[in-house]
Amino acid sequence: MVLLAGLALTVHGAPTESFRAGFAEKDITPAIGMEMPGNYMKVFHKALHDPCKVRAVVFDDGKSVVALVGVDALMVPRPLVATVRKEIQERFGLAPSAVLVGASHSHSSGPTGMVQPGEFDGASPLVQKLAYEQSSCADAKYLEQVRRAMVEAVGAAMSNRVAVLAGVGTGQEERASFNRRFFMQNGLTYTHPGKGNPEIDRPAGPIDPQVGVIGVWDQQKKFLGCVVNYACHATTSPPGISANWIYYLEKTIRGALAPDAVVVFLQGFCGDVTQVDNLSKFAERPGEEGAQYVGGRVGAEAVKVLVGMAKGGLLPVASRSEVLLLPRRVPDAERVKQSLELVQKEPSPAGRTDWIFAKETVLLNAMMSHMPKVETEVQAIQVGPVIFLANPGEVFCQFGLDLRSKSHFPFTFPVELANGCVGYIPTEAALGEHGGGYETRLTSYSNLESNAGRLMNEALLKLEAGLQPGSIPLPPPAPAFKEAWTYGRVPSELR
Repeated sequence: MVLLAGLALTVHGAPTESFRAGFAEKDITPAIGMEMPGNYMKVFHKALHDPCKVRAVVFDDGKSVVALVGVDALMVPRPLVATVRKEIQERFGLAPSAVLVGASHSHSSGPTGMVQPGEFDGASPLVQKLAYEQSSCADAKYLEQVRRAMVEAVGAAMSNRVAVLAGVGTGQEERASFNRRFFMQNGLTYTHPGKGNPEIDRPAGPIDPQVGVIGVWDQQKKFLGCVVNYACHATTSPPGISANWIYYLEKTIRGALAPDAVVVFLQGFCGDVTQVDNLSKFAERPGEEGAQYVGGRVGAEAVKVLVGMAKGGLLPVASRSEVLLLPRRVPDAERVKQSLELVQKEPSPAGRTDWIFAKETVLLNAMMSHMPKVETEVQAIQVGPVIFLANPGEVFCQFGLDLRSKSHFPFTFPVELANGCVGYIPTEAALGEHGGGYETRLTSYSNLESNAGRLMNEALLKLEAGLQPGSIPLPPPAPAFKEAWTYGRVPSELR
């Protein structure tokens, strides 16, 4: 082991008997006819494009074990995560804080959200009608299917543990994602103001182009799988049930390296980042083409990182978590009154948007009576020199960049929609005088106070500060110099 720029580095291919890993995946493809999540009213699946999965990897340093679980889902409800973690602890011995469950945020996946079974059973008949009959709802049977698959995937990954060589690296993909929020000439901020809109001033936020990758090989150098972290909404939506662009991410990596490799995807902080380029002069790529474009580009960048990756052990592994109780924003009483009047009318095509957000105000008001604060878990998972910093929101990209700039780990991978879902986490500026846009709307889905993102980042950095980075595998050293290449140690020859 040598020291470079303050970081411990290990020699490529160093013995890793104490470092083991295992991968597994399980199918969670919903049935045709189930609800499609990600809408404020009901939409149903009519076709199948590709399977949805739970993909899991466990890392074991001989003393501690952590599990990273990627789910092709819009969201993972916190009660579901709690149940899964409890069973994993009872059956396999992993502490709840050692299990990270992250949703890809696929808008073409199965019904894990929005309204949960029984969530409004104590509310008025009107509220129950709005919640259960006129909102996007999770399916109890499907949630049970996902629960079983998550537990089984972690169990299979535990059984599949072998001594491995692993590496870590990052690439850059700057053309697959775009910030969807813009400062307008009227002094406000709009979400998706539209291509060619002459009132656009400039983008209101950044993107995070980092493609973070951990790669794993067995000791015979067979590629077993990888973890990929990238920040872009999974809203390309090819026609039918789908893992969204993550399907083509997996397909690209498997095509290049191993057809049975498991690709665990963990979504980066992308609450304000999608595949839509509002500044482009050209039409947006349709669903299938868009999914191929984003997944193919991110997958190709991951392959570039993997093939150049030095391999060794990624030690140690560790985990920490903390639960914060964060208050909701309270809807104004007059707004609630007007919303109650509006939702008792049938939504018309012309007033559909106003009706939807009136419904959301009524649902939020009902929630405030019994749950004015939200249980919000922040989590840090360490795999050697890598730190995964996770929270349960759709987090604005700037928060992820801030975490990385302040982290003392050489590789910092922010993960959103992990271990629950608390809606959008805008910056305080986005909720301020010159803010606005879709993500700042007050709904039953998205309603935390404006300082929530800052508080979660502060808590994550405290968790991270208590952990020390492990070593980074290095390529093998060059042999000692003997002589210059005999073909090349000559002067130029003009004739």
